Amino acid sequence: MRQSLRFTLTFGALMAIGPFSINMYLPSLPTLQREFGAHPAEVQLTLAVYFIGMALGQIPYGALADRWGRRPPMLLGVILYTIATLGCALATSIDMMIACRFLQALGDCSIMVIVRAIVRDLFSPLEGAKVLSTLLLVMGVAPIMGPLIGGWIMVGFGWHAIFWTLAIYGALGALTIGLAFPETRKPGTAHEPNREPPLRQLRLLFTDRIFTGNVLAGGLSQSAMFTYLAGSPYVLIEYLGVPVESYGLLFAMNAAGMIAGSQLNRGFLTRWGVQGVLTRVGILAAFSGAVMLWFAATRTGGLLGILLPMFACVFTQGFMIPNTSAAALVNHHKRAGFASGVLGTLQFAMGSITTVLLGALNPQSAVPMAAIICACTLGSLAMRQIVVPRNMVPRQGSSRATG
Repeated sequence: MRQSLRFTLTFGALMAIGPFSINMYLPSLPTLQREFGAHPAEVQLTLAVYFIGMALGQIPYGALADRWGRRPPMLLGVILYTIATLGCALATSIDMMIACRFLQALGDCSIMVIVRAIVRDLFSPLEGAKVLSTLLLVMGVAPIMGPLIGGWIMVGFGWHAIFWTLAIYGALGALTIGLAFPETRKPGTAHEPNREPPLRQLRLLFTDRIFTGNVLAGGLSQSAMFTYLAGSPYVLIEYLGVPVESYGLLFAMNAAGMIAGSQLNRGFLTRWGVQGVLTRVGILAAFSGAVMLWFAATRTGGLLGILLPMFACVFTQGFMIPNTSAAALVNHHKRAGFASGVLGTLQFAMGSITTVLLGALNPQSAVPMAAIICACTLGSLAMRQIVVPRNMVPRQGSSRATG
């Protein structure tokens, strides 16, 4: 019990580095635009490029984790993250900020891809979905507190201090990995990926409809979340007139909804299984996205017309993130690191595309954000219904049984 608790707290805290890096500086986006004299699309690119970095780095880290073990590449990634975060704090132009955010993400993505592989090392698929839900609870502190802490730091010390704080967090994470990180890769899987060429591994992954369907469904669902992250500061603060300090509170409410969903997920998994839960929350997300678009297009409902369906969409992430990840990896234990990297690469690539698209639309209302969220949630539901075979249930054996 004590070991399980330490596992959850340690890896949850490490996985929170990414959400903190995304969320803490969100209240400062309008300030960065004014200080650097940048176009809104350039400032939103500091967020989009983070998603691009997260996408590009995951396959290499996954392959390294299968070849060298889980510990060395994660430590390398967190060190890179810390150095790049210092660069963000010292940035003197929007171009420098964009470049450092990209490097920051290349380091951060090592945590996400390797922790997923570690969960696959240690747990069966159903247990893995529950463990990821618990990790989401711990790392969920970041979306709740990130904008609040970022707003307070910015008001008191300026936006540079946000990145100094993140750099300290990264340094502490590197120390934790260096001093207390266990190696979980099983000896029996250490050499198998080395004899599998990457193209063969990709073929095995993409001919598995369970993997492909869940990756696409999860990627589109997370793209809706990324669109919300990129668009909400402008929609709520600039368009709907929400004060900066109140934005943090509204963001925290949505994040609390995601955490609540992740904990309800554990009970619903026991009752309905992974497939049943994903179908039900997919319908809820698609309906909420459509409602948000209707309110935005008709300009009715005011602030609540955006906030309530937005809350429902974010709430479903507490189910979608752990369940699609666990389901996608179920048949790929021997290549868990590589498969986790491909999963993350595709999902963050999809998220970066929607974020760049939102910036290119130069939104002057809530309609572009709502339209993209609606399209993503509908697409996610379609992938689950069309690609994932209904008559195929992921094998629920032990974590060692699948390959």
